Amino acid sequence: VQLVESGGGMVQPGGSLRLSCAASGFTFSIYGMSWVRQAPGKGPEWVSGIDTGGDSTYYADSVKGRFTISRDNAKNTLYLQMNSLEPEDTALYYCTRIVWYGMDLWGKGTLVTVSS
Repeated sequence: VQLVESGGGMVQPGGSLRLSCAASGFTFSIYGMSWVRQAPGKGPEWVSGIDTGGDSTYYADSVKGRFTISRDNAKNTLYLQMNSLEPEDTALYYCTRIVWYGMDLWGKGTLVTVSS
């Protein structure tokens, strides 16, 4: 049972990145999923969430209008399209599985650095 993030890297302000999260070892399609990030020296910040079918999506105010969460249940993969990136978006981005009491499974994260 695991989540493996990819797609991070260094990008200039205003640029874009697409993160992916490959799920394995469980039935991906029956779980809501989310992205959480942690900037250097700060606590975790919830970024975005999506329901099992991908019909309902949710965003933190800090990323609304710039980030788009999606999922492909046939490929067991979660995505985060990030546009208009800002230096404040620099963080380690984690994919998480949602259960009734919170987030019970986390990946190891992928690092996003926004810098000129």
